[in-house]
Amino acid sequence: MKILVTGGAGFIGSHVADAYIKLGHEVVIVDNLSTGKKEFVNPKAEFVEADIADRETIQSIVSVQRPEVINHHAAHIQVGHSVEDPQFDATANILGTLNIMEVARQIPVKKVIFAATGGAMYGNKPTPFDESMKEEPLSPYGISKRAAELYFNYYYELYKIPYVSLRYSNVYGPRQNPHGESGVVAIFAEAIMAGKTPVINGDGTHTRDYVYVSDVVGANVLALTTDFVGELNIGTKTEISTNEVFDKVTTEFGKHLERQYGSPRPGEQVTSSLDYSKAKQKLGWEPKVTFDEGVQLVANWYKNRR
Repeated sequence: MKILVTGGAGFIGSHVADAYIKLGHEVVIVDNLSTGKKEFVNPKAEFVEADIADRETIQSIVSVQRPEVINHHAAHIQVGHSVEDPQFDATANILGTLNIMEVARQIPVKKVIFAATGGAMYGNKPTPFDESMKEEPLSPYGISKRAAELYFNYYYELYKIPYVSLRYSNVYGPRQNPHGESGVVAIFAEAIMAGKTPVINGDGTHTRDYVYVSDVVGANVLALTTDFVGELNIGTKTEISTNEVFDKVTTEFGKHLERQYGSPRPGEQVTSSLDYSKAKQKLGWEPKVTFDEGVQLVANWYKNRR
């Protein structure tokens, strides 16, 4: 089938596009290259450089390409920046989504797969989070992702466009951008490769649920054929502190570094982990890569890039 992947030059989107192509699908990638890289674009994909916030351009692309499925990964993903500039976040994550869906309903597409957030969706509640919990995001980023989900439900109810919203925990792996605020594994790895000591924001006791990118790709593949409509957590149900991430990454690179601490970031939750029981039930999905294995894979990727 023909699949349009927004954000397909980015970290997760490029891996998803690779998997779809490997399965024999025709893939069109749309990315503005603000954080994505042209080198991550699969040579077998058609690439169009464009911004989803540009309504006229994105709607023209979708109407010309007429994909059967839209995999929507393009987004503004920085929690801290969303706190500083909520309007920018909303323009990319809410209006950008509406730009796509308004033309998608006219084709109409057969399905939309959406990259949502699990870590920033539920607020400060007892962990692990599950989909029955009330969504109470603490940042404009989380709010914009929830708003997009509500719009997808609207388009499903009114125009019968099925959707699967995959609520990711903290995704990590090769190709992750280390120059923003998200992706602590990549940030630490990049610093170590540059001969620097990574800085931990806050006291390092905050915990997150880290899921390896190949497991996330697996969920995006399974979402192509499911009849399920709605939201699914994609995580590991395991919490790891930032201090533990620091220790694991530095050890994997053969370094013995003293922890260095910086200021905490506003809008961040204390803890998060995702119960993936519903994804296992509806998709047959569960994580396969342990954190130790994943960090080793990331370290090997960085070492091989020398």
